[in-house]
Amino acid sequence: MDRAQLAHFRKQLEQERDAIRRRLSENDHYGLASPLAMTTGELAAYDNHPADLGSEVFEREKDIALLEHDERQLEAIEQALARIEKGTYGICDVCGKPIPLERLAAVPTARTCVGCAADGHVSERRPVEEEVLAPPFAQTFDVGNESVVYDGEDAWQEVARYGTSEPPDVFRDGHDYDHLYLNADEPVGYVDPVEGFAFVDEERGDVDFVRNEVYDAYVAAGEGDGTNMVGAEEARIRHLIERVEEMDDGR
Repeated sequence: MDRAQLAHFRKQLEQERDAIRRRLSENDHYGLASPLAMTTGELAAYDNHPADLGSEVFEREKDIALLEHDERQLEAIEQALARIEKGTYGICDVCGKPIPLERLAAVPTARTCVGCAADGHVSERRPVEEEVLAPPFAQTFDVGNESVVYDGEDAWQEVARYGTSEPPDVFRDGHDYDHLYLNADEPVGYVDPVEGFAFVDEERGDVDFVRNEVYDAYVAAGEGDGTNMVGAEEARIRHLIERVEEMDDGR
């Protein structure tokens, strides 16, 4: 890239930077410098139905997205100008090859070539509440995570079991209408299968059990030796299983 081309991109970046700064100054950062109460005329929203403020909340969300876009664009412009000063402008950060002039003409802030570019359409801004809610509730909805800690996925399942807008055929693994939600077959309130149907009176030491779907699945799987049980003392689990099977035979 010669000096004339570099000067052209510097001028283009500076003009865009000045335009964004001027826009943010004129529109008071999309009106976000003022609280929502000033635009609605309400002292509080506690006595209103959520739908009463639906339009205002939508406009607020749109303004937040526009402000985030401008702020990220400003940051990208400043970084591009810094690369010009360092002499690294127009060089891909990933592969180190020159970025085509056609790409720089379309996206002057580009840091990578098209082949190395990542998806830049995901918001990086998270609610400030997550700083105090995490863990366990911030960004914890991960269906691939096998953790037994109560997290965002469990919170969704608590609500989804009462019904969702999804048609029944979406959940083909559900065997009845009580299991038409994400991962409905996961254990709820227990880890070991035995804990799903057996219980112990700690004071008297009595063992009893209930016939439920967990018990039926346990019997159908041919379990009972306690060798694959985890989460409690192996000897105690083996003893508990033996007592349960004896009681079942007696019934």
